[in-house]
Amino acid sequence: MLWTILGLIVIGLIAGLIARAVIPGKQSIGILLTIVLGIVGSFVGGFLGFLIFRSDPNGGFLQPAGIIGSIIGAIIVLGLYVLFTRRRATRS
Repeated sequence: MLWTILGLIVIGLIAGLIARAVIPGKQSIGILLTIVLGIVGSFVGGFLGFLIFRSDPNGGFLQPAGIIGSIIGAIIVLGLYVLFTRRRATRS
């Protein structure tokens, strides 16, 4: 169980950092929020993969398709975060 949690944190960090590198502009979030972004992106990517391919891989979360899905999900979540925080900052 401990290795699963540590793996989730590491994959979340990697996916979050890649998403932050892909999305243009400055995101004022720290390392903890980057990890959370990557973890949430993993769930979003896994859910989208399940909806598109209608299959649930039983090989665990540490596989190339899972990592790519995590990165894509993190990019989607960060894009939405940037979109909503810029709108809120513009209105204030």
